[in-house]
Amino acid sequence: MMTQIRKQRSPATPKQAAAFRGPLDNLLDPVFFKAFSDPTRIALIGCIAKCGRGCSVGEVAESCSVDFSVVSRHLALLARSGVLEATKEGRTVFYRVRYSELCRSLRSLADALDECCPAKGGASDGKCC
Repeated sequence: MMTQIRKQRSPATPKQAAAFRGPLDNLLDPVFFKAFSDPTRIALIGCIAKCGRGCSVGEVAESCSVDFSVVSRHLALLARSGVLEATKEGRTVFYRVRYSELCRSLRSLADALDECCPAKGGASDGKCC
């Protein structure tokens, strides 16, 4: 018995592409991207990532020209989005970058985008993101 393998064609129009659910759609998480949509949050992520350890809100606030309460709100949003991990020791909250999870998410997104890229043999080669 022979089985015919059908190649999945890429959607021809944006409307067809919007109706198609593929791996890329699962990786384009608005909550995750909201974390990176503010210049202050980007600076805070960079500061904590370069520090290489958990940092308290006070330590992070001292490193930038933003009010403590604003830094605290930004860090809480980053923790909810999965970019940072928060641990509480007494009354102090420490935030650290979730390096492995962040790298895995960004690599998965890059791989899914790479699959869509016609220049790399993606969507125009019968695959669809």
